[in-house]
Amino acid sequence: MNQEQLAKIRDEDGFIAALDQSGGSTPKALAIYGVGEDAYSNDDEMFDRIHEMRTRIITSPAFDGDRIMGAILFENTMDRSIGGDGSAAFLWSHKRVVPFLKVDKGLADEVDGVQLMKPIPGLDELLARAVAHGIFGTKMRSVIKLANPAGVEAVVGQQFAIGRQILAAGLVPIIEPEIDIHSPEKAEAEALLKTSILRHLDEIGDDDVVMLKLTLPEAAGFYQELVEHPKVLKVVALSGGYSREEANDRLRSNPGVVASFSRALTEGLKAQQSSDEFDAMLDASIASIFEASRT
Repeated sequence: MNQEQLAKIRDEDGFIAALDQSGGSTPKALAIYGVGEDAYSNDDEMFDRIHEMRTRIITSPAFDGDRIMGAILFENTMDRSIGGDGSAAFLWSHKRVVPFLKVDKGLADEVDGVQLMKPIPGLDELLARAVAHGIFGTKMRSVIKLANPAGVEAVVGQQFAIGRQILAAGLVPIIEPEIDIHSPEKAEAEALLKTSILRHLDEIGDDDVVMLKLTLPEAAGFYQELVEHPKVLKVVALSGGYSREEANDRLRSNPGVVASFSRALTEGLKAQQSSDEFDAMLDASIASIFEASRT
């Protein structure tokens, strides 16, 4: 584990940019960016277009390690290059941004009010490649839709089981049990989730640390126990479909939690913008998210 990167995540101000849209979400992300499906004819070309978008974001002067502590990459992005370097190496060596890798393969069908992760075949090989690329940590997402105790426990149990495999590979897992912002039982699900996470944290090694990526809660400061837990390196928040303005407002009421936004980060960016327009929009977005993360 890179101790300089660990210290940056633990001690410095900033937030984590989520640039990890994968196969299923890429067409929507490109469409919002102003690149329609007529701009590519197959998956390879689609991933070329999304890499161009991510490269434009990462190489922008607005995207810097003074305000952005980390960035989450899709596997396809990790395997590509930016500015002649591997994407992860470019992030750290040129921007001082800590690279993370999305490792999950999407969601299973809903059972007991939740969607577990699909199996992740070849995870050990992927983790070994991530280490070779200079990746610091990983991210994996499940979804909770209802306050079903069995479902919530299944999500957290799966997350921590795979998290231990990731820790054994020398990487820091970002455990992401997202609660759907439209859940009719959101607050109740948050209570179940916090209790389950606290129990599972007690079961990992005393020297192990994980990160948590959580939906912004209904009650201000609700996850403070997790923020202060010695085995939690950082609690980050997903935007979850909230607008950037609402996500930032909610973030400000949760001290110690920092952003890990995707849609809220790229909101307003368009392929058709000039360099000056694009950089100004990205700079304003980063500035607002950075300030909301400094609570």
